[in-house]
Amino acid sequence: MTEDEILAEFRSCDALLQGHFILSSGRHSSKYLQCARLLMNPARAARMAEALVAQIPQNIKRSIDIVVSPAMGGVIIGHEMGRALGLDALFLERPEGTFELRRGFRLEPGQKVLMMEDVVTTGLSSREAIQAIRDAGGDVIAAGALVDRSNGAAQFDVPFFPLVTLDVPSYAADEVPADLAAIPATKPGSRAAPASA
Repeated sequence: MTEDEILAEFRSCDALLQGHFILSSGRHSSKYLQCARLLMNPARAARMAEALVAQIPQNIKRSIDIVVSPAMGGVIIGHEMGRALGLDALFLERPEGTFELRRGFRLEPGQKVLMMEDVVTTGLSSREAIQAIRDAGGDVIAAGALVDRSNGAAQFDVPFFPLVTLDVPSYAADEVPADLAAIPATKPGSRAAPASA
C-alpha cells in the first residue's frame, strides 16, 4: 500500500482528526490519529497488518517467534500482526504503572519478539514495552507501528518498521503556538494526560 492509500484508510473511518489534541505523551498537536477507529473493522485491520508485514525484511520476518504489544492501543494491531505472520500475539499491561505480562502470558527465554505499537510519538511507551519484554526473557529483534508521528525523533536499539511516517509537529504544553492554543484542547487518547509542571 502507498502512503496515500494508507491515509485514505484513516480518513475513510474518521480516524484522522484535526483540531487541538493532547496526546497520550502529554504533547499537543493539531492532528490526531485514532487507530482504534481504523482497527474497528477486522478486514481493514488485516489489510494494515499485511501491508506492514510486507515492509519487514525477510531475514527479520523469518526470525520472529512471537508478537508482543502494549495495551491498550497496540492490542488489536499486535493481534493482526500475529495473524499475518502466523504467530501468537501477547500483550503487556500496566496494572501498577509499569508494563508486565499478565493473564498467564509468558515468554520462553531468548524468544525472538516483534514489539508492535499503534502510534509512536516520543517512543517512550515503546521503549518501556521493549524493556518489559526483555525483563520477561524475550529478545526484541524489531519494533513496528502503524504510525510513526515522531518526525524521526523516536529512537530504538532495534530496527523500527512503521507502516506510515507522518510529519506532524507536536508541542510541549509550554510551547503550543498561539493559533493552536486558541482552539479548545481535547484528550481523545486512552491514558490520562500527565500533570503539568
